[in-house]
Amino acid sequence: MKKLILIALVASTLVFTGCFKDDDTPIIIEEITIINNNNPNGGDDCPIISVTGLISESTTWTPDNIYQLNQKVVVGDGVTLTINPGTIIKGSAGTGSLASALIVARGGTLNAQGTADQPIIFTSTSDNITCGQTAGTNLDQDDRGLWGGLIVLGNAPCSFSGDITEAQIEGIPADDTFGLYGGTDSEDSSGAISYVSIRHGGALIGEGNEINGLTLGGVGSGTLIDNIEVVANVDDGIEFFGGTVNATNLLVWAQGDDALDIDQAYSGTIDNAVVVLGDISDHAFEIDGPEGTGNGAFTLRNATIIGNTVTSNGEYADYRSNAQGFTENVFAFGFKDNSDVELDNDGVATNYNDGLLTFGTWEIILPQGVTNVEDIFVNRAENVTVTGFGSTATAVTAGTETVGATTSNLSWTYANIAGGLGF
Repeated sequence: MKKLILIALVASTLVFTGCFKDDDTPIIIEEITIINNNNPNGGDDCPIISVTGLISESTTWTPDNIYQLNQKVVVGDGVTLTINPGTIIKGSAGTGSLASALIVARGGTLNAQGTADQPIIFTSTSDNITCGQTAGTNLDQDDRGLWGGLIVLGNAPCSFSGDITEAQIEGIPADDTFGLYGGTDSEDSSGAISYVSIRHGGALIGEGNEINGLTLGGVGSGTLIDNIEVVANVDDGIEFFGGTVNATNLLVWAQGDDALDIDQAYSGTIDNAVVVLGDISDHAFEIDGPEGTGNGAFTLRNATIIGNTVTSNGEYADYRSNAQGFTENVFAFGFKDNSDVELDNDGVATNYNDGLLTFGTWEIILPQGVTNVEDIFVNRAENVTVTGFGSTATAVTAGTETVGATTSNLSWTYANIAGGLGF
């Protein structure tokens, strides 16, 4: 049974309102630095281990330390990085080539499996959280761009312009081969990532180009992505560049751009997701399709998306550039009267007419001033007309919804506990 979200939450949400240049022999550098007990970020019982460069041998990070990412840290081909439950990883400040990020290269493995009681936390060095804690006290959902993010790259198929089989992930220089993603192995595994909270990221790496909270490039279905939270990222919350990985129990709160972004013929299933837009957020969903001749269809289902009526920002969804897939069981509320679900151009409108882009049930609490739920569904194609777009949507009142996320699955998250979402 779905957990009902009280109408009071509508009011509460109004308040919420790549690039390391490696040399020929990158190395891992570990320095244990004992922080003075007067510093809330550490202490004699919580040393900080500074990490930079290529992790060339399998290693384990443990919750009795804080691990500080300085610039790019890369899990190399054939290497496994294990992060134990409760471990805190902090990214250092910096932009451009100095931006910090953890990158799992193709062939590398990240085994980061936290628990509901002991999530693994990626955050900023500015965060005063320390060992044994799940939240600090000095940052909130408006503190963005304080470090980079988590990037996972795999060998699964993607649809690239020119029908190439591999490409360089955005933000990583072309001569850094650890930035390549894509391939032919749909069942490729990059490891297991669960009960992970990623906070305050999205550092600028180029003009108009920030790192996503979690970037998944060509990640295969052999990878576990489950119970992931992204809070206060400058750019997208989670972006899927092609690949076939399935992702369950996702929460994105107060991102700067789009919450869930799909590109390059991503062909997996996203199931049970919550999006809470902040005061500068753009879309809950931004969906793009294949760039080459290779096709792939996504499934996005069981989602609760919560808008923001305070500012001019914030849309339900934008289906763009040849998007192909299926969206169903979406519950939406808290949006403005001019927010829409949009078919962006002729290509995606044609896909809708041809049955390549389809929609199941949407239930929406209508914004004040909107009387017909189908008016929220807008075709902006210049030359292609569509019929029936929005016909699977129903207007509901709070407490009567029958679809959406099982929000109780995400009660462990910082957004729920610190943001008071009431899951």
